[in-house]
Amino acid sequence: MKADIVFAGIGGQGVLSAAAILAEAARRQGLVVKQTEVHGMAQRGGAVQASLRIAPDAIASELIPRGSAQMILGLEPVEALRYIDYLVPDGLLVTAADPVADLPGYPPIALIHEQVRSLGGHLIEADRLAREAGSHRAANIVMLGAASVLLSVPPEILDACIGDAFAARGDKVVAINREAFRLGRAAIAPARR
Repeated sequence: MKADIVFAGIGGQGVLSAAAILAEAARRQGLVVKQTEVHGMAQRGGAVQASLRIAPDAIASELIPRGSAQMILGLEPVEALRYIDYLVPDGLLVTAADPVADLPGYPPIALIHEQVRSLGGHLIEADRLAREAGSHRAANIVMLGAASVLLSVPPEILDACIGDAFAARGDKVVAINREAFRLGRAAIAPARR
């Protein structure tokens, strides 16, 4: 697998956790990984972005050039669209459908969804699915599940990485995140057909 992926969202959504879990899954497959992140004002609800480059051999830089990412994975739809110029022409845009509600001057969500769809993007009801899994905080893992289908990442490797990432928080948190991952995979599967 070779992929350049831009993760985008707002502080507190788990952007960096999702990127780290996917990076670890790639390492466990014997792939080379380079990752960089921009925190901005993450602790105040500001933008957070992570770039993840995965390849079977050496990677020159952790920075993804504009126009070369295979996927934008958004945990927040406006933040996902902010990085659209990083996508290759046939790249994948996968984003959570729900906005962060307390952002001032947020555009009408119907217009944002229309723009995502016009770009061939996938909108995932990550917040609803995370609550269904047992915690609204698992929306990032819902999105990771959706992305894993499109990236053809072996689900058993990601499942193991999720278990390891959340093990210190207890069995209940691990179970919630594994269910969130499963629901994310199921949400994108019909869209691929």
